[in-house]
Amino acid sequence: QEYLDFRKERSRMLLSRRNQLLLEFSFWNEPQPRQGPNIYELRTYKLKPGTMIEWGNNWARAIKYRQENQEAVGGFFSQIGELYVVHHLWAYRNLQSREETRNAAWRKRGWDENVYYTVPLIRTMESRIMIPLKISPLQ
Repeated sequence: QEYLDFRKERSRMLLSRRNQLLLEFSFWNEPQPRQGPNIYELRTYKLKPGTMIEWGNNWARAIKYRQENQEAVGGFFSQIGELYVVHHLWAYRNLQSREETRNAAWRKRGWDENVYYTVPLIRTMESRIMIPLKISPLQ
């Protein structure tokens, strides 16, 4: 009964809800537990329909530019729900580390080429900074 009461109360606060079923890109690292403290950036890209294979092919080459500091946590794409959506999850020690790591990628030969070929595939993009809960294996 307590759970049913909770669900009823929660439904009064819930304005909308969306679900996605995601698959992991085969070329990306499998998410592993991490020592912290870290912050996480979830970058979401909504792609133009029909461009997922091109996106994946470019990122299969580009991921090597972002492995140096172990910042690449996971890369996923939607299978059910809103389609042609990609999520990249990155780990950084702090916002300063994020800035330094991202700037370092631009100094690597070939990174700019990846950006050049993937930006035209994007309809919208979003970045969220997240702090893990104490119970999360990603610290």
